Amino acid sequence: MLHQTTVKAVVPYFRDFVGRWPGIAELAAAEDQEIMAAWAGLGYYARARNMIACARAVAARPGARFPTTAGELARLPGVGAYTAAAVTAIAHDEPVAVVDGNVERVVARLFALPIPLPAAKPVIREVLRPLVPGDRPGEFAEALMDLGAAICTPKKPACGLCPWSSPCLARRQGRQTELPLRTPRRARPTRYGTAFVARRADGSILLRRRPSHGLLGGMTEIPGSEWTEAGAAEATPPLDGDWLALAADVAHTFTHFQLQLSVRRADIASAMPAPSGHWWASPESLSHEALPSVMKKAIEAAYPETTRPRKEER
Repeated sequence: MLHQTTVKAVVPYFRDFVGRWPGIAELAAAEDQEIMAAWAGLGYYARARNMIACARAVAARPGARFPTTAGELARLPGVGAYTAAAVTAIAHDEPVAVVDGNVERVVARLFALPIPLPAAKPVIREVLRPLVPGDRPGEFAEALMDLGAAICTPKKPACGLCPWSSPCLARRQGRQTELPLRTPRRARPTRYGTAFVARRADGSILLRRRPSHGLLGGMTEIPGSEWTEAGAAEATPPLDGDWLALAADVAHTFTHFQLQLSVRRADIASAMPAPSGHWWASPESLSHEALPSVMKKAIEAAYPETTRPRKEER
C-alpha cells in the first residue's frame, strides 16, 4: 500500500484490511471483488491484484510461510527487487544490496556514475553489492537509506556531515546536485473518452466490471467508450434514454496520461432491467462497489446527491 502512496492516505486502508483479513489464509480465501472494493480509492490497482495473487501463492506453500531469501521472494507476484532485498536483509540477515530512491542517489554520487536513471539501477545494485557487510546487513541497509534521506539529500546535501564524504567522487568533482543523472521525462499525453451515468428512479446507478487485466483491471466502472488520444469517439449509450451531456468534462490524472472524460447522464424508469454484463447498484451499495476515483468523479458530476451522505432521519 505504501508504494507511491503516503502514510496518511494508507493508514485507514491498512487498518481496515488487517481488521477484515488478519492473516494470509484469510486474505487468500477472500473474494477478489471484496478485496478490490476495499482497495477502491487507493489507486494503482495492479498492487491489489498482485497482493491477492501473492497471498494465494504463499498460502499454497508449506506452512503458508513466506520465502526467506531475496531470490525466492522476488518470484512472488508484485514483489520486486527492492522489496525482496529489504525484507530479507532486515528480517533474515541476508547480505543483499537494498536499493531504494535514497540509496540510488547516494551510490550514484559516491561513484559519480555517468549513466542516467532508470537505466543505472542494475549498475547501482552491482557496485553496492561488495559494500554490503556479511553481518548486520539489515542495519547497513537502513543506515544507507537514512543517509540518503537526511544527509545526501537531492538539492542541498550536507556533505560535511557525511561519513562517505572523503571517497565520494561527486563531492570531489563538485557535482553533488547534478547527480544522479536522469532521463528526461516524456510529456504526459491526454486521452479522451465518454462515460454514461444512468440513474433509475429508485436512485440506482448502472455499473459494469472492467476486464481483469490492464488499467483498472477488475474494478467497477460506469459504462462508456474506450479512452484514446485521438479524441472521444462516438459511443453508444448502454440504454435508451434522454441523455444529457454535462457542460464540463471530468478530468483525472493517471501515472502515464491525463484523462478528459465527457459525461452524459439519463434518468431511467425503475422497471428498466440492466443490460447483459451490467447491474444496478443502489445508493446504499455504491460505497461497497470497487469504484476507482475517476468513476466516483463521473457519478458525482452527473448526480451530486448520489454520493453525498444522507442525513439521519429524526
